[in-house]
Amino acid sequence: MTSGSPRATSSPVRHALPDDHRPPWWALVSSVVAPVAMIGGWTLSQALQPSFDPVRDTISDLATAGMVAPWVMGAGLAVTGIAHCVTASGLREVPVAGRAFLVLGGLATFAVAMFPSDTHPQLHGISAAVGFGALGLWPALAARRGGQGVLSAKVAVPVSVVLLALVGVFVAELQQVTPDDGALTGFTERLVAGAQSLWPLVVTVALRRRRRAV
Repeated sequence: MTSGSPRATSSPVRHALPDDHRPPWWALVSSVVAPVAMIGGWTLSQALQPSFDPVRDTISDLATAGMVAPWVMGAGLAVTGIAHCVTASGLREVPVAGRAFLVLGGLATFAVAMFPSDTHPQLHGISAAVGFGALGLWPALAARRGGQGVLSAKVAVPVSVVLLALVGVFVAELQQVTPDDGALTGFTERLVAGAQSLWPLVVTVALRRRRRAV
């Protein structure tokens, strides 16, 4: 009888641990909402403008007073920021540092929406810099020793390198120090903003799938 007791008690524990750490359904929802709000926001806002060059003009331009319905892009940025914070709270398997930087990136993105570039240029610039930096760093900080897949250093660190490299290219375009004199400012910003909004979704889906397999 005693030899059977450990087997009876160990099996539930072994299966309970994956369930405890698996991202909940609402984290999956918020991780989907973030890229939809970001990419959908600039797509809809651009479509409302009588004249706008998405290759050269920035996302922030869409939320300024001179645009048609600037609230569309503002709302897209705000929702994206909130969604990142919600997702971070559900990624229980991710190290605290990684989750903290995802929250920081979300709060900074929300601040970008609250401080339009035409009325609060300094606060807008600081918020954008913090947001791009935090969302570029969080994948590497999410790596854990012995982690697998998206939480392994061999995956997470290169992702951060790529995201931060895209940020660097965007900054160079924004400062017009590139050979094209900043002609691709809007395009490069959309590349980095889109990629950064999608990575939390990739991590959430990967962790949910892995935990289901376990």
